[in-house]
Amino acid sequence: MARIIIMGASSGMGLATAEALAKRGVKIGIAARHTETMRELKERYPDNVEYMSIDVTKPSAKEKLLELIEKVGGMDIYFHVAGIGFENLDLDPEREVEILKTNACGFVRMICVAYRYFRDRGHKGQIAAITSVAGTNGIGRLSAYSSSKALDQRYLIALEQLAHAEGADVRFTDIRPGWVKTPLLVPGDKYPMEMTVPYVIPQILWAIAKEKRVHVIDWRWNVAVGLWRMIPDAIWTRIKMPISKPDEPLPTPPIEPPVDPLDKPEAKKKDAPEKA
Repeated sequence: MARIIIMGASSGMGLATAEALAKRGVKIGIAARHTETMRELKERYPDNVEYMSIDVTKPSAKEKLLELIEKVGGMDIYFHVAGIGFENLDLDPEREVEILKTNACGFVRMICVAYRYFRDRGHKGQIAAITSVAGTNGIGRLSAYSSSKALDQRYLIALEQLAHAEGADVRFTDIRPGWVKTPLLVPGDKYPMEMTVPYVIPQILWAIAKEKRVHVIDWRWNVAVGLWRMIPDAIWTRIKMPISKPDEPLPTPPIEPPVDPLDKPEAKKKDAPEKA
């Protein structure tokens, strides 16, 4: 049975996917910045779940991912779900960069580690990732978010080409959902063709199991994306696109994520055992 690593498993689609796999007896390693929900999942499925606190925006995330893989006993599928998104209509540069740190830099950092793990060991593997339908075009209200998801999609294409060139047996699955009711959304607001987490999880599992190269969730969004790709940029850029009803900005998290103490050299020295 496949051993699966899920990055970004503390809530939403990541946590729900982890729970669905654990119920099926799959050996999984899960990671996110916050560990409370992951610890609870480990308590419910002690033989199937390993977890670690990993912040994909930190350089130490590379080594921590390899540690998690070792705890699981290897990796056959890497599934990347970690991501953030919010509106930044003031175009505060630091807010834009904050999104890119997670969705672009963090994505590339972890996908690189997974790819090298499979390639360097000559191990057959699969890299799957949640991107978004937003990545198929620029969305003014979600400028950094839609741009970062476009980068993710192109990066998977680039690595697939590299895998063919290098003879690496690595397959790629790009999962692109539309609006999903997760903690990223405003509670009580209505979003276009909004879906629930229980509705999308079976489709995520199916796309990974079937090794689909690109899978849009759901069929309505597949049609919508096909149509808006046909719109010339000169027209697209003049379309006013409300996000929700009522039209409110997405919740904005604190600008600075929690500091990883393992990334502080002084913390490492402080926690190190003293020599006799």
